[in-house]
Amino acid sequence: MKQKETMSNTPLDNDDILDDHVASSYDTPLRPDAFEMDDELKKELIAKHFKEIMQILGMDLTDDSLAGTPRRVAKMYVEEVFSGLNPKNKPKARLFENKFGYNQMLVEKDITFYSHCEHHFVPIYGKAHVAYISSGEVIGLSKINRIVQYYSKRPQVQERLTVQIANELRKVLKTEDVGVVIDANHMCVSSRGVGDTNSKTGTAHFSGKFLEEKYKNEFLNYINSPGNGMV
Repeated sequence: MKQKETMSNTPLDNDDILDDHVASSYDTPLRPDAFEMDDELKKELIAKHFKEIMQILGMDLTDDSLAGTPRRVAKMYVEEVFSGLNPKNKPKARLFENKFGYNQMLVEKDITFYSHCEHHFVPIYGKAHVAYISSGEVIGLSKINRIVQYYSKRPQVQERLTVQIANELRKVLKTEDVGVVIDANHMCVSSRGVGDTNSKTGTAHFSGKFLEEKYKNEFLNYINSPGNGMV
């Protein structure tokens, strides 16, 4: 769509460019020196610049309610909502022998996540559903949630988030048999721009046996069923 417009030299409105849903790659765009600066200096600089933004907007930072906002935002960015940018926060996943001999799919459904759209830095939130078939080893269930949270805690687009979770699970679990489905709300759609509060976005990534209709349908039927039991 964008390619056709560019090839035909059709003039583009600036708002169309700003609102376009573009993902540059499946790797989060980071500079090579992204982690040479320590976290305390990052917080200091972010607070300084966010204070300037607030002043430009006309906010009175002498007000008791606003005085600490730049520092709070800086701490939130570095320690919380964008903590998944730093490799040191990556969860360490320990594998265990599959002593039960369980060779069917395991599904972790309705993993709540909060992320941020990298185009407007407003929240993306929703549910991730993950399934895998063991190749001989299994992972603690909480580690699946932690992997989802790690990749969510960074500026994201939903397509990239879906693939990053799937790629990490394949690597950690040493299996190609992985499925990931994400349903999410995008505040850049509902709170600004078009202002659509009802729409949701769905993405999926399947590999290995989950490319077969049998396994894919079993996974999708389970996560879409109102009950809690496998069918």
